[in-house]
Amino acid sequence: MDIAAEKKRLRALALGRRAAMGEAGRAAASRLAACHALAAAGAVEGRTVALFAPFRDEIDTAPLADALREAGAVLALPVIIARDQPLLFRRWDKDTPLVPSGAFRIPEPGPDEPEIIPDVLLVPLAAFDRRGFRIGYGAGFYDRTLALLRAQRPVRAIGFAFACQEVDQVPVETHDEPVDMMVTEIEAWAVGPRA
Repeated sequence: MDIAAEKKRLRALALGRRAAMGEAGRAAASRLAACHALAAAGAVEGRTVALFAPFRDEIDTAPLADALREAGAVLALPVIIARDQPLLFRRWDKDTPLVPSGAFRIPEPGPDEPEIIPDVLLVPLAAFDRRGFRIGYGAGFYDRTLALLRAQRPVRAIGFAFACQEVDQVPVETHDEPVDMMVTEIEAWAVGPRA
């Protein structure tokens, strides 16, 4: 099997389904998924939770950000340092100005915001399977980041996406880092050895 070609095919399939949901459907599903994610994250008071700024028609993390702040979590957003490096995370308070950055102009906290290491990491994705393997957008940022964080200390990785992005089976390569839990607008479930 040509793994790269199969990942490309599955990515296009899942992203096509996501786009077909329409703006109103994605907004409603994002609110439902936020409820599942908050329950799945458990006690977050005083813990650092890294979210992501949604890109194009990705699941909206704003409803979850509001709920996590209300529950006492410290929030962070990822920052891209270089294409072949792991992400770093900077604190994201409600009034933190976000700066569009990189080729895709994804908002991130500026360099004056403190760097923090997350306890819980919400992971964006293009496609996923029931085993917790995911297909990202091809740059490997989250695989590198999860490998680094997991080598340093326990971190809980939660895939956060729409149910329509599920595929039967993601082809796995040695560098692929699975998530510990998946959350959609329909359900949340633990995967892998901790399930």
